[in-house]
Amino acid sequence: MSTTGTTGTTIDVDRSDADYRVWLKEAVRKVQADANRSADTHLLRFPLPEEWGIDLYLKDESTHPTGSLKHRLARSLFLYALCNGWIRPGRPVIEASSGSTAVSEAYFAKLIGVPFIAVMPRTTSPEKCRLIEFHGGTCHFADDPMKMYEESAELADRTGGHYMDQFTYAERATDWRGNNNIAESIYQQLRLERYPEPAWIVATAGTGGTSATIARYVHYMQHDTRICVPDPENSCFFDGWTNHDPHATSDCGSRIEGIGRPRMEPSFVPGAIDRMMKVPDAASVAACRALERAIGRKAGGSTGTGVWSALKIVSEMVAAGRTGSVVTLLCDPGDRYLDKYYSDDWLAAQGLDIAPYAQTLDTLLTTGTWREPGA
Repeated sequence: MSTTGTTGTTIDVDRSDADYRVWLKEAVRKVQADANRSADTHLLRFPLPEEWGIDLYLKDESTHPTGSLKHRLARSLFLYALCNGWIRPGRPVIEASSGSTAVSEAYFAKLIGVPFIAVMPRTTSPEKCRLIEFHGGTCHFADDPMKMYEESAELADRTGGHYMDQFTYAERATDWRGNNNIAESIYQQLRLERYPEPAWIVATAGTGGTSATIARYVHYMQHDTRICVPDPENSCFFDGWTNHDPHATSDCGSRIEGIGRPRMEPSFVPGAIDRMMKVPDAASVAACRALERAIGRKAGGSTGTGVWSALKIVSEMVAAGRTGSVVTLLCDPGDRYLDKYYSDDWLAAQGLDIAPYAQTLDTLLTTGTWREPGA
């Protein structure tokens, strides 16, 4: 019966579902409880010569329950989707992910008792696939990284599930004003340091949600900190940002898992950030290995991209005689990439020569001088 134009009668449609509301309250409680019982992540110091008067810190996001920065994002995405009524009992959550977000989302899906399917590039590291399955998720591989979005949406339609779509919702799901987000945490942990307001925060971009959260918080709190986003090879973010081109694309995927995208993602907010660097993949790997020598910890390639850029900024501060602090992120542990960034055979197969970049870092850390490879 059509209700168009009906007058004189109140039309009332009540879709309340008592059983669903009970399930929803419990699901939200479980996700919030995860945040409540998880200790904050550490802020590690990268050793620099004392006479430089510069402190370099790494926010160690690898200590989250699922081992990466993406744990924060997955928690926010689940709360956002639950409170919007998008996740329903018994129906799968589906995500397009290069790995770490999928690991974290599989964890939260298991926590609230719904199936999870990760749509990933076929080149995703075996260790990440193992972790997704360990947390109860299923891996669905896409031969073309550009087709991940379409395949995820089609799977959601076919199964009646929810496509989480981190690349659209990352920047809006996180409360950038505070609520112990990563930016507020950094500033709280720096409160007793000699330079409590960092000159720069360096954050690599996969979705762009982390750089947007940090930048918005900095602006909201009226800090003078600048935000730098390094971008790896085969990613379009740098070109899109420098050319003011929201439609920039790249024709192949990034070798540095977790960051870089073949299209300008909706969660990447170019206007919020101050600076970008295009970092060679060989430089990212060299920085991973330099980090291990400096602090005794292996980290993933995205961390190396950030460390390379942070050390370049440090070199500029040394050259200008400026003191202060710089913060970057330790995104995930290197044991997920032993067959890639820590494998000389993989480097040779990829045609990557890290020696010139390792020399640049060694020269900086011994003399304070930055010599770009090939310069």
